[in-house]
Amino acid sequence: MLKSRFKKVTVIAAVSAVAALLAGCAQNLNAMDNYAPAMNSSMVEYDVQASGGNMDMEQPQGWNTEEYSAIKESGFKNPRTEPLSTFSADVDTASYTNIRRYINNGEGVPEGAVRIEEMLNYFSYDYPEPEEGKAFSTSVEMGDCPWNENTKLLKIGLQTKKIDTSEMPPSNLVFLIDSSGSMNSYDKLPLIKKAFALVTENMGENDRISIVTYAASNKTLIDGATVNDKDRIMDELSTLVAYGSTNGEGGIQAAYEVAERNFIEGGINRVILATDGDLNVGITSESELKKLIEEKRESGISLSVIGVGTGNIKDNKMETLADNGNGNYSYIDSITEAERVLIEEKGATFFTVAKDVKFQLEFNPDTVKGYRLIGYENRALDNADFADDTKDAGELGAGHSVTVLYEVALTGSEQEVAEYELEFSETGGTGSTDICKISTRYKPIDSEESVLEETIVPASVMDKSVSEDFRFTSAVAEFGMILRDSEYKGTSTFDSVLELAANSGNSSEKREFAALVEKARKIY
Repeated sequence: MLKSRFKKVTVIAAVSAVAALLAGCAQNLNAMDNYAPAMNSSMVEYDVQASGGNMDMEQPQGWNTEEYSAIKESGFKNPRTEPLSTFSADVDTASYTNIRRYINNGEGVPEGAVRIEEMLNYFSYDYPEPEEGKAFSTSVEMGDCPWNENTKLLKIGLQTKKIDTSEMPPSNLVFLIDSSGSMNSYDKLPLIKKAFALVTENMGENDRISIVTYAASNKTLIDGATVNDKDRIMDELSTLVAYGSTNGEGGIQAAYEVAERNFIEGGINRVILATDGDLNVGITSESELKKLIEEKRESGISLSVIGVGTGNIKDNKMETLADNGNGNYSYIDSITEAERVLIEEKGATFFTVAKDVKFQLEFNPDTVKGYRLIGYENRALDNADFADDTKDAGELGAGHSVTVLYEVALTGSEQEVAEYELEFSETGGTGSTDICKISTRYKPIDSEESVLEETIVPASVMDKSVSEDFRFTSAVAEFGMILRDSEYKGTSTFDSVLELAANSGNSSEKREFAALVEKARKIY
């Protein structure tokens, strides 16, 4: 793994970096152009103070303090002893943009930063719209596994209905902004100010926006402002300066209080936390944060998390907050990414259409020798949780898609799968040639009672030609396994990833992916 490269930080460099960011964003964010001088001067002032007056200070060795949760990959399961695979839907995308940031900086990627399901779910696919009366459609494909000649790849896709943003209910949004000293970087607080300016510029006539900041203490700068208060919102954003310690707990408490005061019945009620995740005052541990957010989500207010910056990201904490706050976790590395998440995919990011979405697959031991879920390690559920409506799971927004990949060894395969001598198990076959049953549960947005949908995957699914999407998801998964140095990567190579990507269409995001793989090949 390559070590991070550290460069000297000068006031001149800081000013240039912020100025470059502002110049690059000017075309999209004319509304914030007037505030560029204020942002530049405040950043310079803090850089000098933070360095003790030394304007050519070098970062110490080991300065990179980013944190990621360890990932234990799922191995092959034997359906005669473990026929069920159960997990929560996940539509976070932070991992892919974070990986992109590392590679574009010429650095290797920490293995804990590679969550393959988030890489898969970053991209858009050609899934059908759901039928009338259903929350989502279900698509299934199965074909050869590119990295293992002894297995097949099973791809499952869920797609919610896309919605015109003009049809969305009114929003009650609270911008919860980390303004602590760790946010003092051109790719942190200034980027967040631009991102939230985008949201403000696009607010509807019935929307409400509030701003809460937190550092050593929290402040409510805007409380339930309407479209008539756009200039005031922009003014408050423009004057934010990063300094002090990080009392995230206090900020979260204050943001939920503001959201509750401005609650819109039947509307979108959401706190959007923008941070690098470095909480050092109040509640700071993952377990305590999880408990706090679990209590807060009972208010009917969701929490989404936007991660920013380099060198100090606490990815593990941000993922915990979003997963338990009925929200999504995105990492923003540019104003273009901010526009994609907050404007272009506004429906998916803000408007929940299905709650507590769970998957459970039952594999047929007469047809399947072994199976392995690729990704979703942090979203695993106990089998009994599937039918338990009190157990929390992921949310799907309007226009969201969820992609799931399984590596499947059919009976007769030479793939090694653990086998056991069982005295009291039922070993007689059913005579079915089906591959598996896919069961999904979700709660409609206005109900606490789940809906069950089931799909049988017949063996004939393998008779159909695979789509460009199948090849592309194979490429993304293979790339993730290479970056993670997975023990299941088999014959995976960068060349194989690029070949799959080249045969999967020519959209702009697929071209960008291929370019990223080329950069990674040079690094590794």
